[in-house]
Amino acid sequence: MSTARNEDYRIQIKSVSEQFEHMEPVPAEETEKIELMTYGSFLKKAGSYYITYKETETIGFAGCTTTIKIAEDGSRVALLRFGKVNTQLVIQRDYRNICYYETEVGPLTLGVTGDGIKCDLSDPEGGTAKFSYLLDADDPTALINRTTLEIQVEKAN
Repeated sequence: MSTARNEDYRIQIKSVSEQFEHMEPVPAEETEKIELMTYGSFLKKAGSYYITYKETETIGFAGCTTTIKIAEDGSRVALLRFGKVNTQLVIQRDYRNICYYETEVGPLTLGVTGDGIKCDLSDPEGGTAKFSYLLDADDPTALINRTTLEIQVEKAN
């Protein structure tokens, strides 16, 4: 699933990213917060929810389409970005996946460890999903970024 077929849903995403060096948090002023409101599609298929939207310049991925696939039981989340850059991050609680992440300056291999996943979505109403994960650049003792995403999906009028 790589393109939004319709934009019947309002999607709000709140992201908080904290950086850690050798498991010690860096100063709070280096915490990054992003809030995004957009429109896209939402559906349930084969035991997973799919939230798809087109990226904008807000977070630097204009020209890309993002799909967030969340298992209904909250066991797994996949963040999939297609377009100018491609990304596949797979998040599973207490499990470290090695994932592919493209940037404008080249690809990276990242370790992705799930902290927690909570899925309160239902089709067709929408709802809320919240998950957090740790990113490390192939070395879990180096610089680590913890990101928490809260996604609210509701049917647009």
